[in-house]
Amino acid sequence: MGAGKEEFVGRARADLAKRLGVSEDEIKEEAVEEADFPDMALGAPLEDEMSGQMITSGWRIRLKTGDSDGYEYRANENQLRLYNYKGSNYKV
Repeated sequence: MGAGKEEFVGRARADLAKRLGVSEDEIKEEAVEEADFPDMALGAPLEDEMSGQMITSGWRIRLKTGDSDGYEYRANENQLRLYNYKGSNYKV
């Protein structure tokens, strides 16, 4: 059985804090919402990654720090991905 939504939000906050070199306390949740993604890569494939083309349900996690435009993570019970960070997607 996979992880739950709250665990993925915590993992996303920790990952973003590490990437930005800031404290997790500086990372704020902007929104966490249920979403359907177009494929099993949650619409955030890695370069040259192939994934099953089926609607996959999960969560869109939007985080913000300071006056940034925000950052988007995508998750389901099996994976967490950072979407379009500096022009690329990442599997966390």
